[in-house]
Amino acid sequence: MDRDQTEKDDEASGLGRPTLKTLAFMTGLGVTTVSRALKDAPEIGAETRRRVQLVAKQIGYRPNRAGVRLRTGKTNVISLVLNTEREIMSFVSDIIYGVSEVIADTPYHLIVTPYSRSQDPLDPIRYLVETGSADGVIISRTQPNDPRARYMLERGIPFATHGRTDMGLIHPYHDFDNYAFATEAVRHLAGIGRRRLALLAPPVELTYHSHTLNGFTDALSEVGASEIPFNTVSVDHSIEQIRMRTAQLMRRDVRPDGFVSSAAAATLAIVAGIEDAGLKLGRDVDVVSKQSSDLLHLFRRELLVVNENFRLAGAELARSVLGWIGGATPGSLQSLSKPTGVLAYRRPD
Repeated sequence: MDRDQTEKDDEASGLGRPTLKTLAFMTGLGVTTVSRALKDAPEIGAETRRRVQLVAKQIGYRPNRAGVRLRTGKTNVISLVLNTEREIMSFVSDIIYGVSEVIADTPYHLIVTPYSRSQDPLDPIRYLVETGSADGVIISRTQPNDPRARYMLERGIPFATHGRTDMGLIHPYHDFDNYAFATEAVRHLAGIGRRRLALLAPPVELTYHSHTLNGFTDALSEVGASEIPFNTVSVDHSIEQIRMRTAQLMRRDVRPDGFVSSAAAATLAIVAGIEDAGLKLGRDVDVVSKQSSDLLHLFRRELLVVNENFRLAGAELARSVLGWIGGATPGSLQSLSKPTGVLAYRRPD
């Protein structure tokens, strides 16, 4: 790329924005030297690179993304595709935080691509791929046979899934071990004398539903406890629906004395339903729930919790996508977080 083209691309970024010429004037260097210093070119001395990059940071210089794309074929964009109606805010904010931490010292930027329940989940993926809007993609709500993953694999688009598929195809992912979560939850409830257990599961179409259900049923057999079916709702149902179904269940003669809940927001509704039925948490029934923040014990100290770290998930997903873009093999970019045990409330010191 010649110097004139560099200047044209940079000046196209708009009036008032710092350009390569601005940096050259402020550092007393040539435009070509400044451009190479920003790219860590080895032929530019370390002190010069450091000085140029420091000034660029101080004045808020950003390369024109359109110009970068024309020169390199890259967008320097990672897209996080989210269902805005299904994802709870703590999940969204923590995932974004984790991704942002990893890409902060890279040329990459994060954009969030939302879609709603009325859309085909493949629509935003098609848009990103067909318009070349991103160099890499992160998706959630992963299904066993996920058409989004297959579509991107077929087109060679670097991506990572939050959750695993079951298609026999290799791709990067980060997942939480929901089989282990459900197993540990059942064992803990059995250990405190609970024998009739109900599971509030993920929606059946998502991969982690089967992981959770298999862990729950295997552990029931292991400890000799029985299941009280609670499959008319999932964690995707509304708070009011879960609350109503829980109250109905808890008014029966044969009712659960323990719950395993796959989401913290749903756990609030379970507790409300238990109390609607005139029963007391910690005395008549215990609940083990996943959580991504320390809020459940502020709500009810009797709750038992298992922590899932969505910030870690975001960071691992970002590393996976960047790794694939950088040439790593997809199979080497897979990670699984293990639960660290069931936690009861501890009074602060």
